[in-house]
Amino acid sequence: MPAGQDRTSKPHPAPGLPRRRLLRTGAGAVAGAAALPLLDACAATTSDGIGADGRVTIEMWHGQNEIGAKAIEALAADFNRSQSRIRVNASGGGVVADAMLQKVTAALAAGAYPDIAYIFGSDLASIARSPKVVDLTGALHDGSPPWRDFWPSVREAVTLHGKVRAAPSLLDSLAVACNTRLFERAGIPLPKPGWTWPEFVATAKKLTDAGHGVFGTAWPGAGDEDTVWRLWPMVWDLGGDVIAPDGKSIGFVESGRRALETVAQLVADRSVYIDPKPGSEQMYQVFVSGRMGMVITGPWQLPNIVESKLPYDVVPLPTYSGKPLTISGPDTWTVFDNGRARSKAAVEFVRWLITPAQDVRWDIGGGSLPLSRQTEQESAWRRHSADTVGLPVFTKALETARVRPIHPAYPQISQATGQAVVSVLLGRASPAKAVRRCADKADAALLIPR
Repeated sequence: MPAGQDRTSKPHPAPGLPRRRLLRTGAGAVAGAAALPLLDACAATTSDGIGADGRVTIEMWHGQNEIGAKAIEALAADFNRSQSRIRVNASGGGVVADAMLQKVTAALAAGAYPDIAYIFGSDLASIARSPKVVDLTGALHDGSPPWRDFWPSVREAVTLHGKVRAAPSLLDSLAVACNTRLFERAGIPLPKPGWTWPEFVATAKKLTDAGHGVFGTAWPGAGDEDTVWRLWPMVWDLGGDVIAPDGKSIGFVESGRRALETVAQLVADRSVYIDPKPGSEQMYQVFVSGRMGMVITGPWQLPNIVESKLPYDVVPLPTYSGKPLTISGPDTWTVFDNGRARSKAAVEFVRWLITPAQDVRWDIGGGSLPLSRQTEQESAWRRHSADTVGLPVFTKALETARVRPIHPAYPQISQATGQAVVSVLLGRASPAKAVRRCADKADAALLIPR
């Protein structure tokens, strides 16, 4: 969503900071810096990968922060110990995940690329144009767990033109975390499933206490994907879509205007905290400090909320129709062709990673939701879910979650939409004018041959 992130080439954040949505707009600068050591980082992957003992070595660039790196590297070490045919070098890749697309693209051009890389779901369409991306259709359709056992949003996020172009990795959804103390002080009952966006706006206004520096809610204002993906459930619920059925224009001119009118009302009520920095760290800090009533967030934020000792609960995302709807931002393990032996080994490893026994360890250790219904039934996940207030709400939301389109023009659409949202948040444009500007830019991107 989704899809931002603090990763290994950056200073490590405190546990619980938003690990999926941080620093997305800084990716270009990081990628430029990462280009210098590119060949050295890939040096171990330039051969066929088969050692004198017949063991195949594969390179994995995971791009995770300290918490996620610990989880995935422990899994890779266990896989290496479990058999003697394949060795996984889970090096991280030397960049944060935000910069992975740029680094992998440069690596493909240089002919020295990894066997597996962590690629955002929103970036998959761009990278999948390379002939070096391995088709995983057969491997996942015939694998375990059964293909239909993965959540619909997971299957959709890795499928392009009917083919499975990557294995699912990290999964999340959006819901609303509520400061229960502020609700009690304001005499407001916690929202129930099926509540609406007008009710959200009214509740945010009631929770706002300017005299004590308390905000009703917040919205990211950096114009990046973190700003944008919160808007898509509103657009879908209003009957729109990111891209129109003909593929030549955006599909949210009317629904986007109406969704932005909701955002504009929050601004008019002075009930929304606007976070100007990528990653949304500031708005989350305001929330955990007890000065915000509600925040739209994902399961990645729960450890930080728990650590803060803030009394909280989680409720489903509001809608216009009253029917449950949210967004999920699955990310991927994308496999690249470095020859038959290494490709086969890489596919075997990612298939092992997404089986329930391994997936549940990654979900708990890395801050994800279960990729499949089988993982959801694992005893370790059930215990973890029961012990974490609000986590079942995020998992339940997967039943009605949608994903952003897997389309090469999505980054340009997102950029134009982010500018539209920010212009409304800052009072620089009306919702109608903001959407018209967005359409001009996004439609032009859709008309570029790809």
